[in-house]
Amino acid sequence: MTPATPLWRPSAERIADAGITHYQQWLKEHRGLSFACYDELWQWSTTRIEDFWESIWDYCGVISHTPYDQVLVERTMPGARWFEGATLNYAEHSLARAHIAVAADRPAIIFQSELVERKEISWHALNGQVGSIAATLKSLGLQAGDRAVAYMPNIPETVAAMLAVTSQGGIWSCTAPDMGAVGVLDRFRQIEPRILFAIDGYRYGGRDYDRRETVQQLVRQLPSLECVIFVPYLDPDAELSLTFPETPARQVRVIDFQEAAGQPQQAEFVAVPFSHPLWIVYSSGTTGMPKPIVHGHGGVVIQNLKAGLLHGDSRPGDRAFWFTSTNWIMWNSVVNGLMNGVTIMLFDGNPGYPDCSTLWRFAERERVNAFGTSPAFIALCMKAGINPGKQFDLSLLRSIGCTGSPLSEEGYRWVYSHVKSDVRLGCISGGTDPGACFLTTCSILPVYAGEMQCREMGVATHAFDDDGNSIIDEVGELVVTEPMPSMPLFFWGDTDGSRYYESYFETFAATRPGVWRHGDWLRLIPRKESVTGIIYGRSDSTINRHGIRMGTSEIYRVAEEHDDVLDALVIDLEYLERPSYMALFIVLRTPGVTEVVLSGPAPAGATAGAASNGKPSAEQTGVPKALRDELLAAIRTTLSSRHVPDEVFAIPAVPRTLSGKKLEIPVKKILLGKDVNKSVNRDSMANPESIDWFVDFAAARD
Repeated sequence: MTPATPLWRPSAERIADAGITHYQQWLKEHRGLSFACYDELWQWSTTRIEDFWESIWDYCGVISHTPYDQVLVERTMPGARWFEGATLNYAEHSLARAHIAVAADRPAIIFQSELVERKEISWHALNGQVGSIAATLKSLGLQAGDRAVAYMPNIPETVAAMLAVTSQGGIWSCTAPDMGAVGVLDRFRQIEPRILFAIDGYRYGGRDYDRRETVQQLVRQLPSLECVIFVPYLDPDAELSLTFPETPARQVRVIDFQEAAGQPQQAEFVAVPFSHPLWIVYSSGTTGMPKPIVHGHGGVVIQNLKAGLLHGDSRPGDRAFWFTSTNWIMWNSVVNGLMNGVTIMLFDGNPGYPDCSTLWRFAERERVNAFGTSPAFIALCMKAGINPGKQFDLSLLRSIGCTGSPLSEEGYRWVYSHVKSDVRLGCISGGTDPGACFLTTCSILPVYAGEMQCREMGVATHAFDDDGNSIIDEVGELVVTEPMPSMPLFFWGDTDGSRYYESYFETFAATRPGVWRHGDWLRLIPRKESVTGIIYGRSDSTINRHGIRMGTSEIYRVAEEHDDVLDALVIDLEYLERPSYMALFIVLRTPGVTEVVLSGPAPAGATAGAASNGKPSAEQTGVPKALRDELLAAIRTTLSSRHVPDEVFAIPAVPRTLSGKKLEIPVKKILLGKDVNKSVNRDSMANPESIDWFVDFAAARD
C-alpha cells in the first residue's frame, strides 16, 4: 500500500450527519446489525445481497402498489429476477414531493441556459405539467411498453416529457440535439418509437443551431413515428412542417408542446412490474450498432434511492447540479434526484462561455449544495487560472462530484486549494450499462489524491487478473461478481440474449462464469478507512469522450465513406495525468491505383509520432489539409462534436487479424507504451508488418 495523507477528512459533525451513518443506526435498531467500519458494511451488502436490498426497500420507503413475493429468485447473472410480484412506478417516486403541502410550492427544477436567464418550476407545477402531457399521450394511444423518444437538450421540458411517458408505463429514450442524424437514427431505428419530442434548435457558445431539418430527416426515416410534440425553444415562434415526398400518403401529427402541457392536472401513474422497462440508453461497443440498454422501473428506483441517501447525503430541499448532456446517463442521474426530494439544477449551454466562471456564478446565485462536473472542466478552470473559492460565495457547497474520465491528482489538489478546503470531493465511476457506480463517494471517509473513496454499497466490485483471480493493489479488469437490481434487463431486439452476454459475461466465462466484466482497468487500494480505487481507462477500444461513449464502428462508417479513404483505425488514448488523445489513422487511396488494396502512402511512423506532440503539418501527418477538414467536419455533423479526433494520420495499412478484424486493442496497448510482444501475436495477423508503423509512432510520441 502506498503511504499517503488524505486531502480531506470529514469532521465528527459531518460523520454524525452522513446518510450512511443514519442507515447504520437504522440497521442496528431494526435488524440488530452493527459494523465496525465501512468495508465491513460493504462486505455484508455484497455477500448477503438479499438482506441488504430488502433493508434498502424498507429504509428508503419504496412506494409499491402490490408487495413483492421474494427479494431475489436466484443469484445469477445475467437473468437475476428481483422483487417479483411488486408493482410500482418511477414517475410516482419522482413526483412524491408534489403531494406534501409544505413542499408543493417550492422549486423542483431551477434552470438556466444561454437562451433563458432563469426559470423556476415548483413541484406542484411540474406535477400538473406531467399530468397534462400524460393525458395528451393517452389521447394519442400511447400504451405501456410503447416507445417515446426525444431529440431534446437539458431543459425542464425534457424532464416533464420523460416523467409523463414513464408515468404511463411508456419506455423513454433520448439523444441530445448536438448529435447528427446518423447517430440518432442508429439508436432510434432499433427501438421503433411512436412519439418524438423535438426542439427547433438550441444555442451553444453564443451560436444558434437550427435543428428542424434534422428533425424532418428523423421523422422521414423513422416510419414507426405517429406524432411529433414540438418544442420551439430557440425561436418561440418556430414551426415544424413535415413533408414526405417518397411516401405522400403518410401522416404524422405535429403538436405544440404548450398545447400538450397546457392543461395542468394531477398526474396519474400506471403501476407496472418491478422489471418493467423504464428507459433505453445507449452504450457503444467496437462493432455494430450502439447497444440499446434497457433499465427497469424498480431497479432504477431502488438503486437511486440507495445511492442518494447512503452516498450522496441527499436531503429534501437540497440543490444539486451536475453539468450534463441528455446523451449521457448523468442526465438520468440528475433527474433521479427528484426521488429524494432534491431540487435539480439544469444548465443548457457551453460551460466555458463566455468564460469558465459561468457555472461557478450559477452555483453562487442558486446557493448550490452539490456541484457535479468533469475532469475536463476542472482542467479548463485550472488553465484559466481562476479561483472559485475566492471569487464566489460557495459557503453552502457541501460536495463536488466528478466523473467522465479519471481526475488527476493535480485536479484533486486544485479543488481543495482553489474551490473549498472543507468539501467532499466525490469522484465516481460507474456506467450507462449497470445504471450504478462501481466506485463512489461517502461522507464518513477521507479523500486521497487521485483515488475514489470506496466501492458502492451493494455493488460487488473487484479487480481480476487474466485468470479470474481477485487482486488488490494491482491493476486488473473491473468486474462485478454479484447481481444487483439496476443491471440491464436486456438489450432491445436481442431476442436470445447473446449480445448482452457477449458484452459483459464472455471474458471470464471459462474461469469465472457469471461475472460482469465492464471493460475498465481498475486498481483497488487498501487504505486504513476503506478500499479506494483508481480507474486507468478503458481496457477495450470503445471511445469514451467526456463520459459519453461511441463505438469505433460509428467513426469508421463516416470516415470510410470518403472516396480518398480506403481503410481507417481510430484509437482513443486515455491518460491519467494528461488530456486524452484520440487519433484517426487512415489508409489513403494511392493515386493511379484502381485495384482494391488496403494499403497506401504514408509518412514514417516516427515522423508522425514526433509531430503528434504538437500541431503537425500536412507533410508530417501525410493527410492533405482539405481532406483532414472534410473528415473532421463529417464526424462532427453526422455523429457528435464530442467525438471529433484530435488529429488524422495517414498509415500504410490497418493491422488486421487473419479473419480480417481490425486490431484496435493491441494498437491501443502499443500506443500506451506496452511492449509490442505482449500486446499482439504477429502470427495471428494477416499483415504483421503493419504493426511496426505504430511501434515507431509510439516510441517517437513519448
